[in-house]
Amino acid sequence: MADLLRLLLRVAEKAATVARVCRQEAPLFQLLVQEKTGDDKNKKFVQDFKTLADVVIQELIRHDVGAQFPEMVGFIHGEESNKFENGLGESVTVTVCSTEERTAQLLASVLDGDTAAAALLAGAIHRDPASIQVDTEGLAPLQLSPSELAIWIDPIDATSQYIEGREEAPQRDHLSPSGLHCALVLIGVYLRSTGEPVMGVINQPFNSKEPVCGRWRGTHYWGVSHGGVNVCSVSRPDPGPGGELGPTVVLSSSEKEAVKRSLLRLCGSERLMYASGAGYKVLCVILGLADAYVLSEGSTFKWDSCAPHALLRALGGGVVDLSRSLESGCGAGVELTYHQPLCGGKGAERWANHGGLVAYRDAAQLQRILAALKPSS
Repeated sequence: MADLLRLLLRVAEKAATVARVCRQEAPLFQLLVQEKTGDDKNKKFVQDFKTLADVVIQELIRHDVGAQFPEMVGFIHGEESNKFENGLGESVTVTVCSTEERTAQLLASVLDGDTAAAALLAGAIHRDPASIQVDTEGLAPLQLSPSELAIWIDPIDATSQYIEGREEAPQRDHLSPSGLHCALVLIGVYLRSTGEPVMGVINQPFNSKEPVCGRWRGTHYWGVSHGGVNVCSVSRPDPGPGGELGPTVVLSSSEKEAVKRSLLRLCGSERLMYASGAGYKVLCVILGLADAYVLSEGSTFKWDSCAPHALLRALGGGVVDLSRSLESGCGAGVELTYHQPLCGGKGAERWANHGGLVAYRDAAQLQRILAALKPSS
């Protein structure tokens, strides 16, 4: 498990490098943000360059993990398909090749011969990041084999914020409602047998900007939780305030009005906050910037929640299915699992968190939130 954690931290940093390169290098940035008009609408590589950036990140993670842990090949899942159609109508499967030159050639075939953009992407894919120091001593008691594990990858969570690229400076100890800070690389590990999330790595590629050169620097977070072992790079936050104050809750701006009204009665207007990106909203809970994240819609997926769920478990919290938790009536939440698709679902919907969710740090706060959201409350 220590070796797997070190590898995931390394590949997440490689993924973050690709995300930054796509915004910092002119040939890639133009493809990323250009307006899709006229004949360009018929060119899938232009129309979906943002998807290609996602796929490149997903495939580099899949390639590197499979190379070190071959027993996990076939159990590394991602949000995106890796098949593209170029401007000539040719189907191209995006993979990471054995050399940078071969990867550049393959990407050029997707990008209709744009060798400059292909070379930049291939260089980022094959460039090893600086070593990441991590204390794994606390993982020694874990008796898990890679053959028991599977992975969910969200290559760039909050893609719309990544594409739009607003560089809003966050205030210290406050969440960022929108902007590049909300874009995250998420890698979650779960047990194949039960779907329990056991390890999560979160990389925030756009955490701070160097004042002189203007280049972005990232940061990362990780957590492991299984069998009584709970280790996290984030310190366990202090409990939220008690007394008359309700929990601080982060929501999507599109949340249902009925949910907002129920939480308003519990929290008060000053303790309801809004932010973009499912992964980022859970990260706000992990970092103690909010007590909980509530979502009543089934608009998130297993790849959104698996990685941050593992970190919350390591901190004594979790992520529950909102609908099932309200139906259970026992006051405790029903935790999300990650191994079984929705029966009868199609495509990505098979892996949606259909019942909505609540991400929380403290079980007492979860119970207050569930009580406030019950139809009879």
